[in-house]
Parts: sequence; structure tokens; C-alpha cells
Amino acid sequence: MTAFTSCNPANGEVVFTRPAWPEDKLADAVARLKRAQHPWARLSVAQRAERLLKLADALTAERVALADLVTLEVGKLTAECLAEIDKSVQLIRYYAELAPGLLAAKTIPTQASHSGVAFEPLGLVLAVMPWNYPIWQVLRFAVPALMAGNACLVKPAPSVPQSTQKLLDIVASANLAVLDAAWIEHDQVEDAIKAADAVAFTGSTNTGRVIASLAGRHLKKTVLELGGSNPFIVLADADIETAAREACHSRFRDAGQSCNAAKRMIVVPEIADAFVDAFLAEAGRLIPGDPRHRATTLAPLTRADLREALHAQVLDATANGATLLRGGQMPHGAGFYYPATVLDHVNPACRVYHEEVFGPVASILRARDEADAIRLANDTPFGLGASIYTADTARGWALARDIEAGSVYLNRHTSSDLRLPFGGVKASGYGRELSEFGLYEFVNVKTYWQK
Repeated sequence: MTAFTSCNPANGEVVFTRPAWPEDKLADAVARLKRAQHPWARLSVAQRAERLLKLADALTAERVALADLVTLEVGKLTAECLAEIDKSVQLIRYYAELAPGLLAAKTIPTQASHSGVAFEPLGLVLAVMPWNYPIWQVLRFAVPALMAGNACLVKPAPSVPQSTQKLLDIVASANLAVLDAAWIEHDQVEDAIKAADAVAFTGSTNTGRVIASLAGRHLKKTVLELGGSNPFIVLADADIETAAREACHSRFRDAGQSCNAAKRMIVVPEIADAFVDAFLAEAGRLIPGDPRHRATTLAPLTRADLREALHAQVLDATANGATLLRGGQMPHGAGFYYPATVLDHVNPACRVYHEEVFGPVASILRARDEADAIRLANDTPFGLGASIYTADTARGWALARDIEAGSVYLNRHTSSDLRLPFGGVKASGYGRELSEFGLYEFVNVKTYWQK
């Protein structure tokens, strides 16, 4: 039986393990949540918001202890973990304020004496969640789903059992019986999907295809937030120093283990060398080390196998024409560290050109001109986000329309904002989270009509 196991990325030591559930326990958990969902759905949206605000207060009270566990299991910098928790609290307060209005029934005039729509819960939503943001990812899906009257069952990633359990303890302290975790093996995921009314998944594109297939087999609504290989386009009139600084932050934050990070730096000839020099200078200022230490600015990777996979991509790139400008050496010693690595002249023969790179490795793609920069940006299976840096904002907005992505940021690196929808196209998935659009993903928009 596969266990849920914590391994400290800073030294490689296993620090905690717990067994998966016996097979019959899933059905009990599903039944318990479905019983709890009915009275939860009968509450007004304002009442549900009031209950969730207690969770926000409880998260705030436990933020330091929770961040310590995320650092221990994921390896992220303590400051990054605290920011993850604080953003989760902001998410709850955002929906608590807006959901009552957004979920209010709407009258739509027709030939009927009365007609309109109501936003009603689907029932039980299953979420299969990743390890890189074990608090934010869970609550990003759960808060709007709960606000809409659903119950939520989370299958956590195998490597974050302590963070997940601490979150569950905080949920329990807020008396929310409609959010729980399923400590199940991978081979029980289909049973969980079959028992649920909808499915949310965040993770790799390959696993997303499996989840979508299983959900399709049982006709369950899905929202998939999958991988990304975001282009970071720097045009000839851009502020080079600012672009390099923000590109470095976006690429190397969270040790490069973010789907929405800048991963492919696409530069036009006029500023290519200047940008590369500035980017290398920024990367050279990063300080790898124990993520609990304040001086550390580059955290280790989360697992040994992820580091091996990343290094294999780097070796493939250098073997196929890319130039290694910095890093690229496998460190010796304890922990899963990998240096900030910069690959120049990345081309279609390299795996990193086509694949998602989940770690502190930046790819430089040199475009022939502005039009070629847009072509390179779109020449990827992914379509999560993109950035364009230019002094000509009108031109930037025009180019943004040609980018195949769920979001385009002008003169800023890609990120997520509670007030704006988040999600992708192509192999980056479908559906949206956050904003009003994320709130409506897990509701039944039910039509009412009276003669």
C-alpha cells in the first residue's frame, strides 16, 4: 500500500508517513459529506459566507505553523509559504463579500409571467490536487465551490500529508463539515470520481488527460488547470532592466515549480544580448540554501525524481544546440538543490522547447523580429499565460490578441488575481478559477419559467 510521505527537500530525509485508507473508507467519507451538503446548501449564501469567514480567521491565527509545515514538505521559502496562506485568506474574504450578489437569482423577462435563473449547487465536488501550493490550490477550488453550496472532497498529493492534515484541522476548528480529504490510492480515484458530481484537477497535462477521461466515462463536469510554458516576450523598446528583473523573479520564485511562471524568454534581435546580460546578472544574485533561512532566495526542488527529470531536460538541450550560460550542474550533497540555470539559443530540437520545465531553468529563444516572437510564443502545446514588455502599450494590446493563452500581461510577469479568471487553453486545460467566472463553474444554472 502506497503511503503518503513527507520528505524534507532541504536534506532529503523522510520526516513523516501515513498509510492510505482501507478501500471501504472512501464510501463512508462520500456518504458523510453528502449528508452534510444538504443542510449546507439550504443556508443562505450570506450564512455560508459568515461560516467561511471563521475559516479565514482560523487560517490567520495558524499561518506561521502552517507555513512551517509547507516549507518542510514542499521546500519553498518561508516567506513564499506565508504569502500563499495570506492570499488564501484574501480569497475567502473576497468571495464572502461578492458571492451573495453573484449567486442571487436573476429575473430574465420572456413571454412568461415570471422567468429567470437560479444558481444552485451540483452536490459533491472532488478535487485531485498537486503538491506545489498545498494550501492555495485546495482553497482556490474549494472556497467558491463551498460558497455555492457544494461539499468538497480533496485527494491530496502524496508528498504533503502534514500540510494537508493541518489544513483539515483548521477547517474542523471552523466547524466546516463540508470539506474533507480522501487519503486514497491512485487506483481509487475513479471510484471517487464516480461518486462525485463534479471534478477539479490541478497538475500535469498527462495526468489531466487521465482525469478527464475518467470523468468523461462517468459524465462528470470538470475544470482542469494543467501545465504551462509561459512566454515572456521582450520587444525592442522595452525597459530592459525591469524586464530582466521581473523575468528572473517569475522564473525562479518557488524554485521554478509554478505552472504560471515565465519559462520561455523570447527576445528580438535589437535587445537580445542586453537582455541576456541583465537576466544573467539578476540570476547571479540568487542565493540557494535552506528555505527556512531568511538569506535564501532560491529554494530546493521538492523531490529527487523531479530534479533528475529537470537535469535530463538540460542535458538534452545542450546536446541539441542550446548554449548553457549558467548553472546546469547537478549539485552534490544532501537535499534536492539545483542551480539557477540559463539556456540560450533554445531551438525546436530541444525538449525544453516543447515540454514544460518545472524547476529553476530559463530558456532564451531568439526571435527574428516581432512577428516571429509571436510565432514562437504560440509554438507550444501550452496556453496558460503570457507576458509582453514594450513601451508602446497600444502595440502591446494589439499583439496580445494574437497570443494563444488564457491570460496576457502587459509589462508585468504572469500571476493570478482574485478578481480575474485564471485558466488556460490548449494543453493547459479548460474552465476557469477565481473571479465570478470561477464561482459559476460548479453550479447548476437552473432555468425557472412560469406561465
